[in-house]
Amino acid sequence: MIIDIHGHYTTAPKALEDWRNRQVAGLKDPALAPKVSELQIGDDDLRRTIEQNQLRLMRERGADLTIFSPRASFMAHHIGDFNTSATWAAICNELCYRVAQLFPDHFIGAAMLPQSPGVDPKTCIAELEKCVREYGFVGINLNPDPSGGHWTSPALTDRHWYPIYEKMVEYDIPAMIHVSTSCNACFHTTGAHYINADTTAFMQCLSGDLFKDFPTLKFVIPHGGGAAPYHWGRYRGLAQELKKPLLEEHLLNNIFFDTCVYHQPGIDLLTEVIPVKNVLFASEMIGAVRGIDPQTGHYYDDTKRYIEAADLSAEERHMIYEGNARRVYPRLDAALKAKGR
Repeated sequence: MIIDIHGHYTTAPKALEDWRNRQVAGLKDPALAPKVSELQIGDDDLRRTIEQNQLRLMRERGADLTIFSPRASFMAHHIGDFNTSATWAAICNELCYRVAQLFPDHFIGAAMLPQSPGVDPKTCIAELEKCVREYGFVGINLNPDPSGGHWTSPALTDRHWYPIYEKMVEYDIPAMIHVSTSCNACFHTTGAHYINADTTAFMQCLSGDLFKDFPTLKFVIPHGGGAAPYHWGRYRGLAQELKKPLLEEHLLNNIFFDTCVYHQPGIDLLTEVIPVKNVLFASEMIGAVRGIDPQTGHYYDDTKRYIEAADLSAEERHMIYEGNARRVYPRLDAALKAKGR
């Protein structure tokens, strides 16, 4: 199978964005705030957005299954308070669940959490549990910076985050470390903030000893791991200076990178520097980079082409496409086996 572990519902019906705009407007004028019941999106609307977009491209490019979560830039945890985020997360997660119900052979959910700056992460647990128990979701997206580019939260190694980690271990689900919209003008959302956050998350884990407390905890650092693979020597050297074990022992039993790297040299470097067992196939299609590369004539986010062209054995490709995803997402593996896949 070709399992894409990084998909977002970037093509949701416009009614969703309209409702969100009303919710945000209601923060200033409560009279403008919409009720959840006012959001009306039918199954046909969902089918249309998926069949004409993600599913069409999956078929064209040869992908079988996508782990599907709410649009990352729409999470916007810095807007409003916890109640704002809780309502918004519940709506967005339900839509992803409905997509997975409509297309069960092609999509399975991962949850957005109702995070809010300065709010105890324990408040996210109810939504996490609902998504795993009731929706059958196989992972979560964890935003290490709910402030939107101002980094007011403790590092990921801090006990502040432990309530989330305890639930992740209990349910045996990984977290994709994924920030949302930047409200800091210094950081472009997808070109800077996302990559900065990937790199920052990796360094936070390197600096601490989180995985001694949670030896089975799993993080997926997206977008190829930010700067980490490109500067692997720097991080090996920093770990050495900090008296940490070798990175293979210190981090690589728990941290994994995806293939959302949109050119061949980047994938070649990723698969050469990082052990193949730590690389999971992903495209984040119809995401941050949607255009056609004039050097190749193909879409930048058609990442399967890069894996096919990389210097990999058939066994290594199988690990990247399927084997690693089944191991890092045990609930995904169980769901597939239940269907004989």
